[in-house]
Amino acid sequence: MAAAIGLLAVAARGPSRLLRCRRALLDSRACSRGAAGARHPQPEQQLTICRQLDGIRTIILNNPKKRNALSLPMLKSLQNDILHDAESKDLRVIIISAEGPVFSSGHDLKELTDEQSQDYHAEVFQTCAEVMMLIQKHPVPIIAKVNGLATAAGCQLVASCDIALASEKSHFATPGVNVGLFCSTPAVALGRAVPKKVALEMLFTGEPITAQEALLHGLLSRVVPEEKLEEETMKIAQKICTSSRSVVAAGKATFYRQLTQDLKTAYRFASQAMMDNLATQDGQEGITAFIRKRKPVWSHS
Repeated sequence: MAAAIGLLAVAARGPSRLLRCRRALLDSRACSRGAAGARHPQPEQQLTICRQLDGIRTIILNNPKKRNALSLPMLKSLQNDILHDAESKDLRVIIISAEGPVFSSGHDLKELTDEQSQDYHAEVFQTCAEVMMLIQKHPVPIIAKVNGLATAAGCQLVASCDIALASEKSHFATPGVNVGLFCSTPAVALGRAVPKKVALEMLFTGEPITAQEALLHGLLSRVVPEEKLEEETMKIAQKICTSSRSVVAAGKATFYRQLTQDLKTAYRFASQAMMDNLATQDGQEGITAFIRKRKPVWSHS
């Protein structure tokens, strides 16, 4: 009812604005509303908030009272929101952010006691790994927008994203060693984002690093004042939306695949990827538009 009233309120401002509001409402309803049957917190709590407008999907971790811990229900909710309509041409970029002063504190340690079975523990770590790998395998760029503390698996989430922006007050840590549980799975993403010695210092000491240090070492793409974080993140997302979805998707897949190859193989693979790109409709459209000094009209296929 409240949503309907909101749509009526903007109708007078023009049909295009009303259409955008309707699309945002429908897209928001389509995203997951939290994992069903979650034990912690109560099932009715919306663990993630998912909205989409003009090609940009925003997923908000929404359990600030528990420091946005990546519990199994939270991980499944995040996974559902990332996967929803992943191949749709209307989806061009995803932003992951969080409610409250903590981006994510990592795993919910209450799930990792011996009160839970080893099968449950295995499911937690397997689901977490699936989410992190899904980010790199997803066809659209995924941006982390961090405004606070990101620790353990929360730091892993930031390291796994394609692009990461943070406010100046943000900090990052892998403090598992301090509670007797070494951050071995966060180390997979962290060790691929920052130099080895930086990663190992974080892992061995558990001490946090500042946003500026994270930027210096490659964990972040950009650090901005808190009041500019939303604006700067949206600038990047909107710029991505101006490009061909299919070209970006192919480029992302190529980038991650060549990283694991030796230099000669990587160049051979990337050269073929560029040949394949040239053979696409959008590949030729972009070049033709550039030569004729006009804006390209993308098919996104």
